[in-house]
Amino acid sequence: MKILYFGGQKSGKSNLASNKAIELTTKRPYYVATYDNSYNDSSMQQRINKHIEDRIESFDTIEESHDLTAVIKEGNTYVIDCISMWLFNNLQKNEEQLITQLKAICSLDTNIIFVLNDTNSGVIPMDKESRRFVDMTGIIGQTLVNLCDEVYEAKFGLEIKRK
Repeated sequence: MKILYFGGQKSGKSNLASNKAIELTTKRPYYVATYDNSYNDSSMQQRINKHIEDRIESFDTIEESHDLTAVIKEGNTYVIDCISMWLFNNLQKNEEQLITQLKAICSLDTNIIFVLNDTNSGVIPMDKESRRFVDMTGIIGQTLVNLCDEVYEAKFGLEIKRK
């Protein structure tokens, strides 16, 4: 089963995705953390610590910021949180490389719950890199919608089934 949860910041998508992963398996699921904290951002480190604390009882955590094919294996259940950070870490790659990586992991016989930030409801960013990130988020989001069996929008902790 491949599932996508998307929504705005603090929409509850990570918690909903985690709950779905626990529902899908009898084995201990994996939480794939994609944020690369090499920027030493203390605010983001607090968010990371909260995610770890919230999931330590139920998930094994894997940190992988670039190559999801290196950590996703058949027969398990994974929450990838989040695809937006993975995309940010891989902005130097082209669209085809990223889509190929997603198609590769989606071809495996495993449960994957993707988490994606919805960045496409605002204004067009002024700088080139921000525009590329927003554009690529839309492209990757459309790709995941096509690859996933189910798609949910998260708003204020509620899930709205879209597919």
